[in-house]
Amino acid sequence: MAATKIPEVVPGSSNGHRTMPVLGFGTAANNLEPEVLIAAVLDAIKLGYRHFDTASIYTSEQTLGEAVAEAIKLGLIASRDQVFITSRLWCNDAHPGLVISTLKNSLQNLQMEYLDLYLIHWPISAKPGKLVYPLTEEYVLPLDLKGVWAAMEEAQRLGLTKSIGVSNFSTKKTENLLSFATIPPSVNQLEMSPFWQ
Repeated sequence: MAATKIPEVVPGSSNGHRTMPVLGFGTAANNLEPEVLIAAVLDAIKLGYRHFDTASIYTSEQTLGEAVAEAIKLGLIASRDQVFITSRLWCNDAHPGLVISTLKNSLQNLQMEYLDLYLIHWPISAKPGKLVYPLTEEYVLPLDLKGVWAAMEEAQRLGLTKSIGVSNFSTKKTENLLSFATIPPSVNQLEMSPFWQ
């Protein structure tokens, strides 16, 4: 079966350097064996997927990186540049001083030099340190959006990510961000699920 060509767009903050497939393959896989996720990613590549979505909270970054390396080894793709990798900054790391180190940790997990897109996962912050999901009220903090966004912009300037964006932001929060951003968000990725009804 020939791989399907998925349409692509150019993310705004990427300065035209990279196209993004509009359809991505999510790797949030609670308690899924790594071999199963690797096989799923390899099958997705065979079918034409080139955009893979992960997050530090999903604990799938390392497995996704292994799957991409295996796809290269098998000749399914020629290089890392043939896939588009998105990851996210989880709430407990959504603090200005933690953004760069958290992104570098994600890159280490993925065994990659850069992300194609890095998103703020939710428009809230949480106490740094322990990963807590779901977040409970005692862990939730107000988000220093100006400080966190400045660190996201710095991550892009450093070449750690090609584009930056947000996830699950309301129109009001997005407008607030646009009022001070020097690099506008490329994407506002929204979770849409039948379970939200």
